[in-house]
Amino acid sequence: MAESCFSSKVFNSILKREIQLLIDFLCHSAGGPLLYTGRDMKTSHKGMRITEEDWAALMLHLNATLDHFQVPAAEKDAVVGFVQSTKGDVVEA
Repeated sequence: MAESCFSSKVFNSILKREIQLLIDFLCHSAGGPLLYTGRDMKTSHKGMRITEEDWAALMLHLNATLDHFQVPAAEKDAVVGFVQSTKGDVVEA
């Protein structure tokens, strides 16, 4: 259920611009050269009704992706920690 809910609420509504904004946000937040020009996380996700279940599905996919690409533990922990730091601004319910 979480995956279909996550897919319908997030993946099916993401357009090319949102994907680029996500890349820019993550790179900028990690100290990279890309400049993030989008809205803050709270504003960006307001009204999307993202639940704890949706968040758990996101984290499941994130961890699986990092594992698939064999990201070293220290870097994986840093990425997961950063994403977790945005939870309060993303999850509404």
